[in-house]
Amino acid sequence: MAHDAPQATGPSKLVIRNIGLILSGALEKPILDGDTIVAENGKITAIGRFKDLDTEGATTIVEANGTTVAPGLIDSHVHPVAGDWTPRQNQIGWIDSNLHGGVTTMISAGEVHMPGRPRDVVGLKAMAIFAQRAFWNLRPGGVKVHAGAPVIECEMVEEDFRELAAAGVKLLGEVGLGGVKDGPTARKMVGWARKYGIQSTIHTGGPSIPGSGLIDKDVVLEADTDVVGHINGGHTALPDDQIRCICEGCKRGLEIVHNGNERSALFTLRIAREMGDLHRVILGTDAPAGSGVQPLGILRMVSMLSSLGDLPAELAFCLATGNTARMRQLDCGLIEVGRSADFVIMDKAQHSPGKNILESVQLGDLPGIGMTIIDGIVRTQRSRNTPPAGRVPEVVAK
Repeated sequence: MAHDAPQATGPSKLVIRNIGLILSGALEKPILDGDTIVAENGKITAIGRFKDLDTEGATTIVEANGTTVAPGLIDSHVHPVAGDWTPRQNQIGWIDSNLHGGVTTMISAGEVHMPGRPRDVVGLKAMAIFAQRAFWNLRPGGVKVHAGAPVIECEMVEEDFRELAAAGVKLLGEVGLGGVKDGPTARKMVGWARKYGIQSTIHTGGPSIPGSGLIDKDVVLEADTDVVGHINGGHTALPDDQIRCICEGCKRGLEIVHNGNERSALFTLRIAREMGDLHRVILGTDAPAGSGVQPLGILRMVSMLSSLGDLPAELAFCLATGNTARMRQLDCGLIEVGRSADFVIMDKAQHSPGKNILESVQLGDLPGIGMTIIDGIVRTQRSRNTPPAGRVPEVVAK
């Protein structure tokens, strides 16, 4: 298991050449023209045709062999605790396993599975700051885990949010997993969080862990969090009319998760498309959870929404990359100059009936992952979790 990920020790230049397909992560232009990407010191510096780009002086050259390069996948909803261990399933290495599923960035929705999680204000603030610091210093396998998401309690005052923000906390855990379960209190605290630059998410649907409860459309709409967490339930979803009311009644992010109701996920996708609001849809797993850890959870969501939701595969990948990056204000998730050089390199799985990776995904198959790259550094090669790819990239010079 990889704990302390390798870091660049000096100037670096990555060249990925002979790419068959570049998925940008952006809904407005999901496919880019080009066969080469150049990144220097962890940032993308050029995208285009090999003959037109400056590829001299590369410290690492990846021969893509006609495979597909996409932004590293982003899991918008996870519950980390300590390093790469989860007490919910007593499992070690779950983050590294997700890296083998193409996930290069994770967003905490609260460190709620911490044994003995404090509920008093001093304790919950201390735990949030600890988690933020710990995952800033430790990146399992290189994965960027944005953690330190306190679960709000009724005793909190505005000064608590100011202190958290000053200490570097940028997220709230799911509203509704603590003592705050009513709309007016939630809205007040969400407003304080927003004032100090802290992004908020709300639990949506039936209870998931002891202490949580039903959060229905009225609470969701009144709380006005930045993201409607697992709108398809975690696990139990709201009725269709309430989901529609949430989609139509706010303009916030609509998060669909793997550990939720699949039918409700497809219903949410359909409503968002009817409204012309596909940009509001982001993807998460809500893992670790009672149903376990799903290293391929984000890939499975992309495949399900594409195949059963009749969404072109290149757009489905945007929900797991660029949409989340823009909503979460991250510098990854899009293949564009200046962004972090975080990539997943894939091809259609061997023996898939699809003619290419996009058709394969739209038929419901998962792609085979051949490599992940974070900050311009190769982190994994052939995935131990996905089906074998038809073609695989290789490092030819370093």
